[in-house]
Amino acid sequence: MYDTIVIGSGPAGITAAIYLKRSNKNVLVISKPGGAMAHDTLIDNYYGFPGGVTGSQLLDLGIKQAKDLGIEVISEEVIAIDKLTDFSVITSKHTFESKTVILATGKARQTLKIKGFNQFKGKGISFCVTCDGFFFRQKKLALVGYNDYMFHELKDMEYLTNDITIFTNGHELTVDVNYPVVKDIITEIKGDEFGVTHILTADTHYDVQGIFVALGTPSAADFATRIGAVVENGNLIVDQDYQTNVEGLFACGDAIGGVLQITKASNDGMQTAISLKKYLKSKTA
Repeated sequence: MYDTIVIGSGPAGITAAIYLKRSNKNVLVISKPGGAMAHDTLIDNYYGFPGGVTGSQLLDLGIKQAKDLGIEVISEEVIAIDKLTDFSVITSKHTFESKTVILATGKARQTLKIKGFNQFKGKGISFCVTCDGFFFRQKKLALVGYNDYMFHELKDMEYLTNDITIFTNGHELTVDVNYPVVKDIITEIKGDEFGVTHILTADTHYDVQGIFVALGTPSAADFATRIGAVVENGNLIVDQDYQTNVEGLFACGDAIGGVLQITKASNDGMQTAISLKKYLKSKTA
């Protein structure tokens, strides 16, 4: 049982982990490689790098600093978080238990840049089976995805209906499924005043009554909404202590909005760690 699991290894997550480890907390950091900062070819407005630094270099230095301090950092894809009394963080390979969780994954979410997507988002198109599946019981559903994240959503979808088609949108499927699979690229989503009605590829029209998107890696908002956290305009809502409305679930960095800058993210991580230490102490008092 960890004191906290940090999901995300950018400036917010690593800073939080370092502060907590220096306070003798048992910390695990889970993150897939990459992130928004990894694509920055030059960062020249950050303290201590007069000649600039690339985003990937800064990420690597942060992770090295954490590991040198004895923080366990693993590279796995987190696909879900569950909460009873404590938290279970589920990856593509393992399940980890923790007293608290810090979401510092940024805003990563893959959408469909195709005709009709924005028109029917929220009107038959959803990103969360747990959140919205109730409204699609016994309907003809499409699940857009191709990896472990999709497979996790599929298991929840199976409680709703047996009429499921997987659309990989041009990707190769990385998991085994027992449902029809369409690998063609989606060209358009059509519908009417009641919601979505069809998915179109270059050659075929598919009848659907609901579409769930599970592409890429789930974002902090995706994790949080599944266990009841409040999200507004894609940002996790936190209080002055960086805690969401779900007890023990904290968030920081780009996931909570504001100025999307490295310095702000690092400050968020520090403040979150300070608040989380107080939270853990209150639970043992």
